Amino acid sequence: MDSKRAVIIGYDAVSPLGLDLAAQWDSALQGRSGIGRLTRFPTSADFPVQIAGEVPDIDHLPYDFLKPREQARWVSPIFKYALLTVQRALESCGLEITPALAPRTAITYSSAVGGLDALLDADRKLMAEGNLPMPYVNPNSCINMVTGRVSMWTGATGPITSTITACATGLTSMIMGAMLLELNRADVVICGAVDFALVSPIVAGFATMNGAFVPKEGEPAEAPALASRPFSGHRRGFVISEGAGCILLASQAFADAHGLDYAVAIGGWSMTSDAYHFVAPNFETVRRCIQESIERGGITPGQVDAINAHATSTRVGDKVEFDALSAVFGRKLPPVTANKSLIGHAMGASSAIESVLAVQGMVEGILPPTINYQADPQIDIDCVAEGCRKVDQTFVLKNAFGFGGCNSCVLFERLK
Repeated sequence: MDSKRAVIIGYDAVSPLGLDLAAQWDSALQGRSGIGRLTRFPTSADFPVQIAGEVPDIDHLPYDFLKPREQARWVSPIFKYALLTVQRALESCGLEITPALAPRTAITYSSAVGGLDALLDADRKLMAEGNLPMPYVNPNSCINMVTGRVSMWTGATGPITSTITACATGLTSMIMGAMLLELNRADVVICGAVDFALVSPIVAGFATMNGAFVPKEGEPAEAPALASRPFSGHRRGFVISEGAGCILLASQAFADAHGLDYAVAIGGWSMTSDAYHFVAPNFETVRRCIQESIERGGITPGQVDAINAHATSTRVGDKVEFDALSAVFGRKLPPVTANKSLIGHAMGASSAIESVLAVQGMVEGILPPTINYQADPQIDIDCVAEGCRKVDQTFVLKNAFGFGGCNSCVLFERLK
């Protein structure tokens, strides 16, 4: 046994599928989409994006960080949703960050977009009314403040870092957590990511760069649930969504010594940089990231039972990911699930939420479907399009790729 090996002792997520993790998982298995009309801000008829993946409100829940005084300070939703997932993940495994454990508890929980919504709102009020920003505006806009708030809420005083790698942020958070455990700098790491990017200039910006889903001109409007189409021949870009996910890691020795239950470990991982383009992925470095994560896990590609893909629904991105997978797995590509078909693209939080779903699937031996799929002649793939499927999973590969060429892959290993 590798005593420093990172095992998953708890997790939680909030996504467009709902607040309760069990209900979200059931919706995923049923193939129910969380995509609907965009309501986070008013839109005119000519605004390019009209749909989104929005999460339910949590203000009715009985937590101190949801009290009006706290919310008046921390106005960006990233803080309350991050703390909710952290609190519930801790509750799920019965772990308390005591004063004795605090110095050995690290935090890598992060965000890709952060609290830009708070800064934008303050700027608008300053320009329109001359009102100076409130004192908490700048702290709201600091991306590392998510990690800081988690530290303040839990009392954890171990190593703290914000692992910002665009849309790979959640997965990178877990990789950095595993590294801290391996280096014996912590016994427990609070990992994960949160993003609430449904802010008008950000949403419009994704549209102008041809990333976000925009209906084809001249075609009748379709139901929002049909818009997110990973690997499909008729894919037209990602559906912007929001959410948060927390994954608690501990060293296997610590988990065993404290009677903490676990079933899945981080078996291998890799990170690479494309050094190529600010948004377009690079085949070779994506392929290498996938291959290295499997090799680090000490297995062959043929032992991987399933893949949880990045799969944003962009024409170039999905094709490069498929090509890279094909280069590693050859003609024996295992089933590939694309959770973004159900929840859209929650930016940095997406890989955290998807990792939670992947681990839940490993524990239960089932894969949720990829919905809205229509075959692409250039992508010969089994993406579980027929509905959820029973699959015994010992090894699952999770991919995440971000703007700026940030690639992260993790090989999950089921131990029990």
